[in-house]
Amino acid sequence: MSKFELKLPQMGESVAEATLTTWLKEVGDIVELDEAIFEIATDKVDSEVPSEVEGVLIARNFNVDDVIKVGEVVAVIETSSEGSINIDDTEEAILVEETIQEPIAEIEKQVIEAKETIAQPAQDFSSSDRFYSPLVKNIAKQEGISINELDKIAGTGKEGRVTKNDILDYVGQRGQSTSPSADKNVVKPKDSVSLGNTSVNSEAEKTIANSMTKNLGDELIPMTRMGKLIAHHMVESITTSAHVQSFVEVDVTNVVNWRNKTKKIFEQREGEKLTFTPIFMEAVAVALKKYPMINISLEGDNVIKKKHINIGMAAALPDGNLIVPVIKNADQLNLVGMAKTVNDLANRARNNQLKPDDIKDGTYTVTNVGSFGSIFGTPIINQPQVGILALGAIRKMPSVIETAEGDFIGVRSKMYLSHSYDHRVVNGALGGMFVKTVADYLEAWDINREI
Repeated sequence: MSKFELKLPQMGESVAEATLTTWLKEVGDIVELDEAIFEIATDKVDSEVPSEVEGVLIARNFNVDDVIKVGEVVAVIETSSEGSINIDDTEEAILVEETIQEPIAEIEKQVIEAKETIAQPAQDFSSSDRFYSPLVKNIAKQEGISINELDKIAGTGKEGRVTKNDILDYVGQRGQSTSPSADKNVVKPKDSVSLGNTSVNSEAEKTIANSMTKNLGDELIPMTRMGKLIAHHMVESITTSAHVQSFVEVDVTNVVNWRNKTKKIFEQREGEKLTFTPIFMEAVAVALKKYPMINISLEGDNVIKKKHINIGMAAALPDGNLIVPVIKNADQLNLVGMAKTVNDLANRARNNQLKPDDIKDGTYTVTNVGSFGSIFGTPIINQPQVGILALGAIRKMPSVIETAEGDFIGVRSKMYLSHSYDHRVVNGALGGMFVKTVADYLEAWDINREI
């Protein structure tokens, strides 16, 4: 018998942690190879983590809603060197382990309780019908939060549970709502004394109640876990990168006419729809190959020049959030391969079927703001990349057409390309030449191209 440590896998260059959302196996359950053990969630993807071995689950090191660092051991699986699993032996091993651990756990529990008793009056959580994790309880005790206050905190975890972030946010709000002058006259929370179900923390209770009902009829909607993480990363990107934008107008009449002529033949032959996205991705891949210093990341004072061209494409999820699956080695795909990859990633993104590997290792990102009718935008860079391209809506517009016989006005299909880049490492000339190369490639599209 041997033990295998199942660790949280790497889920992307900028992803350092994930939240455990669901355990799919109990201690003592038999685990098959590649069978999902638990589900995790990041700001980019929700995914199942499978077992790399077969055996019996003997330990779960984290609870639901716990935040886990990449590389930490989440579960322990006992494997059989002979290839078979003896359930009786496994149950006996688990029983022995639990028997050994019980005295240790009891001593640790007594030490913690003793420290808490000395530091502050004990709080009774049994009077509440709501479930609270040990971590949330400890924070509540340390911050002097009564059970009445805790019951009023809106939980964002599974089944409305209060998570670590929920209670920390509440502590921050309560600290901000108390003025220095009031602190002198009000007993601090951790020194408060509870009498039955009544607490002297009524000031904090009133503050949170008032903030939730500022205007009659307003609805308080807690941000989702993914929404909070996305918000955090967007603000972090703005404070990290010196964002600069370049805009180019592109005549895509040839692209539009070619696609209209080709899409039915393509769908009949390949069984896939031909959208504009793979055409734009091909143009971006060509430009990245021509200007490799856009295909970089910045780490401290060092620039990392990426070997592979992996283009992320921002996709909208049914709940309104965004996710960025990655087209690996985009410069090595022909248009058919690009179309199939784009369609596959987009479909799996809409159905929440993306895997952690599908959203990692991106080197540049493209977002289609035109799908919502926007003409152009100023997208925020997806860290640690240094550039992102926004595709505007394609519109029919009057345009001056130059010919050998003179100029005349005609109707053309046009769009805007908006390029945001990190001015710390990409200057205006490089950023402008890159987006101009994308535009030139699209304008020179061969109307007779075979696919």
